[in-house]
Amino acid sequence: MKKLSIIDAAFLMMESRETPMHTGSFNLFTLPKGADEQEFLHGLADGLRTADELQSPFGEKLKVGPRGMLGPLYWEKDTSLDLDYHIRHSALPKPGRFRESFALVSRLHGTLLDRNRPLWEMHLIEGLPERQFAVYAKFHHAALDGVGTAHLLQSMWSTDPDERIHYSPLSMAARDRYVATLGVDAPAERELRNVAEALKATFDSSANLLGALRKYVGAWTGSGGSLVVPWQNVPHSAINTKVDGARRFVAQSWPFARIRAVGKELDGTFNDAALAMSAGALRTFLQNHGELPRESLKSMVPVSLRRPGDMDSSNAIGAISADLATNIADPVKRFRAIKASMEAGKDTFNNLSPSEASLFLQLQQLPALLLLPLGLASRFPPYSTVISNVPGPRQTMYWNGARLEGIYPTSIVSEGIAMNITLVTYDQQVHFGIMACRRSLPQVQRFIDYLEDALVELEDAVGISSQPPAKHKAKPRAKAKPKAAAKKSAPRAKAKAKAKAKAKAKAKAKTRSRAD
Repeated sequence: MKKLSIIDAAFLMMESRETPMHTGSFNLFTLPKGADEQEFLHGLADGLRTADELQSPFGEKLKVGPRGMLGPLYWEKDTSLDLDYHIRHSALPKPGRFRESFALVSRLHGTLLDRNRPLWEMHLIEGLPERQFAVYAKFHHAALDGVGTAHLLQSMWSTDPDERIHYSPLSMAARDRYVATLGVDAPAERELRNVAEALKATFDSSANLLGALRKYVGAWTGSGGSLVVPWQNVPHSAINTKVDGARRFVAQSWPFARIRAVGKELDGTFNDAALAMSAGALRTFLQNHGELPRESLKSMVPVSLRRPGDMDSSNAIGAISADLATNIADPVKRFRAIKASMEAGKDTFNNLSPSEASLFLQLQQLPALLLLPLGLASRFPPYSTVISNVPGPRQTMYWNGARLEGIYPTSIVSEGIAMNITLVTYDQQVHFGIMACRRSLPQVQRFIDYLEDALVELEDAVGISSQPPAKHKAKPRAKAKPKAAAKKSAPRAKAKAKAKAKAKAKAKAKTRSRAD
């Protein structure tokens, strides 16, 4: 049995019907040439169910001790595992657009996972246009964080379009093949390194933690410079409200090069540019609702503390508090404020080991454990929203010949934080997944347009010519086709309208002359 860490257990303790604590992704594929959709998907489903030895967390369920959730929690092997329960096959109602697939994901993401079983589900979805299908997978955050989920999914896929695996993607065989491609240390070497690091931490922890806490306290007292801390000056808006269990999911893709170019021009990183893009969209979204606060929105930005190739940790995350500078109209000044805030946050973690950073995060989040049981989380939110960047595969991936077109993350909406923005970088694209409370933010689908507007605003400010984003039609990377057609027909329509107006004016003039 494997014991859950404090952070792992916290995700279980914070869960309620209104706030399910699972993450996942909506993965879009194109069928191999000549493949029959139903036959191919049935084959994938059968392949998933043939696993003998399952990799974590597929075959493990939660074990609760005599003290319930207040005592130690463990993962134990599920001896009566029913894979038919976890692997499900769905078909979209006609006409099978992305609108219908997002509506389905919204419904599926709002339901709790059964704690008497392993905490995951996988849904194969058919009925999409242009010979495409999707896989929606969800995993409890107690079992996996965002990077862990990315590793797990990559173990199921291949870079070879001709590869046809004869074992289940859920199996240890899939995991072993993937780990071999990472080139990580052997288990014995890893253990020796962990011992060495533990000995070093014994001597360093106190000083490093005290230094981080000193900066944290300094930010609270006004001497922290650009450093932002949770709960401090977090304004109330439409995003910071009570939530119910219903969700609304939307997604969109952009070229990685577009966003990276903005960051480069402003002497920042890709992550700075993605945050500035999200901040601009949030500013417009709240402005259009008449709810833009005078104070700046604050965001939690999760940071992975995993070592390269680590697939064993459930949660290895830290968090930086970022100032989104939504009170600044100028996009360049807003970008620079965000960048300064992120640099100050990173500086806090610079000297901390993963275990120290984890402890520091736990200390930061202590107020949340007090506010939640009292029902005060929505009145005193630690952040305005959560914006997370998860690195995905750099190469094009395939699943038994089916090409992976996009990885769209589905994340957590919590009490007092009704919107989550998560993005995954994959194969020169950036795939945004926006999850929101359906009741609090019913118009969240417009956020996609605001993201594009914010990116164009940044591009214009630094003198970069913008390109339209990759949208969802035949392929998320290529909705440019219908747009191009519209552009071609636009001059024709414009000329027609002009001629019509001219004829109308001529007729009016004739009528006037007759009247005269």
